[in-house]
Formats: sequence, C-alpha cells, structure tokens
Amino acid sequence: MKKHSARVAPLPSYNVSELTSPVPDGEEGTQTHTESSSQEAEGQTRCQSCTSTFLKLIWRFLIILSVSSSWVGTTQFVKITFETFDCPFFMTWFSTNWNIMIFPIYYSGHLATAQEKQSPIKKFRECSRIFGEDGLTLKLFLKRTAPFSILWTLTNYLYLLALKKLTATDVSALFCCNKAFVFLLSWIVLKDRFMGARIVAAIMAITGIVMMAYADGFQGDSIIGVAYAVGSASTSALYKVLFKMFLGSANFGEAAHFVSTLGFFNFIFISITPIILYFTKVEYWYPFSAVPWGYLCGVAGLWLAFNILVNVGVVLTYPILISIGTVLSVPGNAAVDLLKHKMIFSVVRLGATIIICMGFLLMLLPEEWDEITLRFINSLKEKKSEDHSEDMTESSVHTRSRSRANGTVSIPLA
Repeated sequence: MKKHSARVAPLPSYNVSELTSPVPDGEEGTQTHTESSSQEAEGQTRCQSCTSTFLKLIWRFLIILSVSSSWVGTTQFVKITFETFDCPFFMTWFSTNWNIMIFPIYYSGHLATAQEKQSPIKKFRECSRIFGEDGLTLKLFLKRTAPFSILWTLTNYLYLLALKKLTATDVSALFCCNKAFVFLLSWIVLKDRFMGARIVAAIMAITGIVMMAYADGFQGDSIIGVAYAVGSASTSALYKVLFKMFLGSANFGEAAHFVSTLGFFNFIFISITPIILYFTKVEYWYPFSAVPWGYLCGVAGLWLAFNILVNVGVVLTYPILISIGTVLSVPGNAAVDLLKHKMIFSVVRLGATIIICMGFLLMLLPEEWDEITLRFINSLKEKKSEDHSEDMTESSVHTRSRSRANGTVSIPLA
C-alpha cells in the first residue's frame, strides 16, 4: 500500500505596497483638513449646546428663587406691618390697586424687545380678546371682572386674616392646599381626568389641615386661623377653575391685561368698602400720618412682583417651576420664623407641614405619569438586555481569538 504524503504549499508573499492603492499627497491633505474641521465644528456645537443648557438651568433656578423670595417677603412684610397697623382689608385693597401697573409694565417690555412695535391702544385691543372677539365692553367688564375681583379680594383678605392668627410657616403651608382643591373642583366641574395619585395628594392635604387644627386642641386662635387659611386656598382654587372655564388659557399680554382690569375694578368699585370700615371704626387708622406707608408699599410692591413673576414664568418657562417656587416658600418662611422670631415648631405642626408639602409635590405629577414610568422601566430593561447580549458577543469573539492565537484549528475528519 502506498502512503500518500500531503504537501502544503506555502502562500505566496505579497508586498504591502502592492496591495495598497496609492493616494496622491494633495487628496490626503484635503481629507485630513476636512476631518479636522468637522471635528472642530462638532466640538463647537457641543460647547454651544452645553452653554445653552447651563444658561437655561440658571434661568429656571432664578425664576424659582424669585417666586419663592417674593412670596416669603410678602408674607413676612405683612407680619411686620400688623405690629403697627391692624387693617387687613385696607392692606388688601391698597395692594390690589397696584395691579393696574402690570399692563403698562408689560407694554414697556414689548417696546424694549419687540421688533414690530404697536401703539398702546392697538396692543390694548389685541390683549382684550381674552374677554371675547368684541374685546372689552362695559357689559363684559362688569360681568366677567366682578366675580373674579371679588374672589381675588377674598383670597388675599382671608390670607391676611390667617396671618394674624398663625405663623407665616403655617399659613403658607395651608395655602399650598389650593392645588388639591383645584384638582377636586376641576374633576367635578370641568370633568378632568381622574388620577389616583392626585386623589392621594388631596387626602394628604386634608390630613395636614386636620393635623394643623389639632395642634392646639381645636380651640383658640389656631382653629380660626386654619379656617381663614383654608378659606383663602379654596377661593384661590375657585378663581383658577372659573378662569379656566370662562376665559381658557391666556398668554402673558392677555393675563397682564386681565389682572390690570381687576386692579382698575378694585379701585373704582371696592374703594367704598375701606371707607365704610373706617367710619364704622372696624379698621380705624387715625391719625393719617401714623399709617406705615413704607411697609404698605413694601407689601404691595412684593405682591406685584410675585404676580408678575407668576405670569412671566408660566409663559417663558414651565408652570411646574412656579409651583415649585410657591412650595419652597414654606421652608423659606420657616427659616425666617426660626432665625428671626425664634419660633419653636411642635411635632404635630411640623408633621402637618411636611404632609401638605408632599401632597403638593404629588400634585405636580403629569397626567401620563404612569405611562411615562412604564416606558422608562421598559427602556431600562431593553437597555440592560442589549448590554448583556453585547457582552456575550464580545466574550465569544474573545474566546475565538484566543483559540486562534494558540494554534488550535479544528480539521474535519474524512
């Protein structure tokens, strides 16, 4: 039997230069220059996007800080004013009159920023469309402005009455319940979507109210102050729901026009009320020189700044930032009460404040929060499975490369 020997012919050797296509020097320099310029452009784009994101974060932080600071300043100025001037309705009326300046301030901003400037009358008529296609008429002025002006005055007046009975921290925490009342009224009146999370938040708000009233045993000034604060939150919620029902959404110009109209209505028709209270000596401030006009102007100015920031913030940023700024006024007032007035908070009041704030934050969840959460969890699972499959692929490739490096090649038997 003849033995056949297998001969393996070596592969022919090739020169690397023969396998590589030559590239002219000019084209190679052009490609290098193009790649470097594209990398520089990409780097500049990333830097610009990072800078833009950073500026947006700074702007949103300033909006939140300004809203919170203005509301804390308003509340604390009211407490200081009450030490020498115990006339809450006069303070409400005087501060509401300052709302007349909101539309002129808006128009000044329009003149400073707009490319196509409009006359004051034309801009006024354009913003009057919030009352209807015909604009602001005498009938609509009395029909639409009167109920909102009454609710506005009641909200602020009850808030000031509550500050006479409770600390600024308690009143600001109880006022945060208006978010829960808005949801309940919108669900009942406007037939908004039912959300279990917001029902839980409303229950938490009611629990906080009961705990706040229980802090002093349901007696004395505490229960009366809680009733005033809850009444203020309720009228504020009713104002917002009715605004959404009859007027819908409004841009900054329309909102400025509407609030200025409320101030004008307050000056014309509600001015009789502080006069009556003066002559009946319910709110008596004689002599006239004893009125602390500096503190009153400080309260009115901070209140005006808060209203402007709320309307500007809703248009230029997200409404949730305004809500966060409002709820941050609670720890802000607590810090002032603790450091300046040396307040000692009881465990029950502290627990009630925390529960109300948690309910307020729970109200900020979007309507599709459950769908968003499920999508986020599914995306995490998909990403994890993709990473696992990539790891398996890399490990198999690494094993094959090691076997080839060791020279173990499987040869099928004939």
